Formats: sequence, C-alpha cells, structure tokens
Amino acid sequence: MFDLHTHSVFSDGELIPSEIIRRMAAKGNEGVAITDHADFSTIPLILKNLLKLKEFEYEIDFLIGVEITHVPPKLIGKAVELAWKEGAEIVIVHGETIAEPVLPGTNSSALEEEINILAHPGIIGEEEAEKARENGIYLEISARKGHCLTNGHIARISEEFSCDLVINTDMHSPSDIIENETAVRILKGAGVKNYQYVLKNNERLFKKLRK
Repeated sequence: MFDLHTHSVFSDGELIPSEIIRRMAAKGNEGVAITDHADFSTIPLILKNLLKLKEFEYEIDFLIGVEITHVPPKLIGKAVELAWKEGAEIVIVHGETIAEPVLPGTNSSALEEEINILAHPGIIGEEEAEKARENGIYLEISARKGHCLTNGHIARISEEFSCDLVINTDMHSPSDIIENETAVRILKGAGVKNYQYVLKNNERLFKKLRK
C-alpha cells in the first residue's frame, strides 16, 4: 500500500517522520506521504523540517507535504500556493468531514485549487463531485474513526460521477497503520466495487508526485 495521508509530531501525530517510515515498511507498505496539518502559521516551518529528510535515503520511498486544515474557504487558494512555494510534493485539503466543525464551502473552494486530494469530504455534493472529476482531484476513502462514517456516500457519489478515489489512513498513531488487506476490507465495506483500482490509484498518484 502507498499511504498518502499521515501526520507526524510536526502537527498532531505521535511519531517522528523516521518512525512513520519504519513502521510503514514493517507493515509491508511500499510508500508513504507525510502530510501534517497546516495553516499559514505552520506551512513554512513544517515543510522546512520535512524537507531535511529528502537529503537521505530511507528503506521505502516517501513524499512530504501538508494537509491544509480549517483554513477559511476564501483563503484556501493562498494556503495551497504557499505550500507549493515552500517545497511540498503533495498537497491535501481537510474536507468537510462530519466528525469536525469544518466551514461549509471548504470542499467547493478546495476543488478549485491545485491540490492532489480532498481528504474525508463528508457528504460531498454532486456539483463538488463534478469539480473533482473535471480538475483531476482525488476523493478520499478514510480508514480513520469518525471520518469513515461517510465512506459509503463518497463511494456512491464517486461512482456516479466517475471521480477517482484513493484510500488513506489519516494516521496519527502506530495503531492507525494498515496494510493492503485491511484497505481492501475498508473499500469493500464502503461499497467500492473496483477496490483494486483504487489501491492502484494510490500507487499511481504516489509515483507521479515522487521527484
């Protein structure tokens, strides 16, 4: 599995980046993206620290990036632009999960920007699904408690509007890490028919973004 959404101690995760990489490898996963929660106050700091990892070779490939989180919808574009400027290899936006008080309009604004994934987009609407398809932005099936409650809706609307899906853990602690077998069960449980294609999407996007 290529997990494209994880968090380290540089936001609210429990592990330093090297341990994330080690534990992912120990689970048999092939790649990981470290995408810490970020806003204007932390984007430069997080990426400056994560970029130091790129000077060294680790046992599996990794990407460094951010998850733009709880930024007002009208400011998401500026935050995304800053992340790319500061060296992000992947940019995610924290979508309108029903598990947190995300501002309405976040999904719609995010889908107009140069991002790779809209994380746990909650009860995403039809117009937003069309935006995701048209702009080549992946919607996320989440393994994380709370965020996963709308996986079935996301799977259904993605199939209806031909949106591309990925599956990620949104890992904050070691117990959140999964491998292919668990990912397949989650996708099946959400009603995703072509679950192997979704897993392949994770790999395709990872390899596209890897520099």
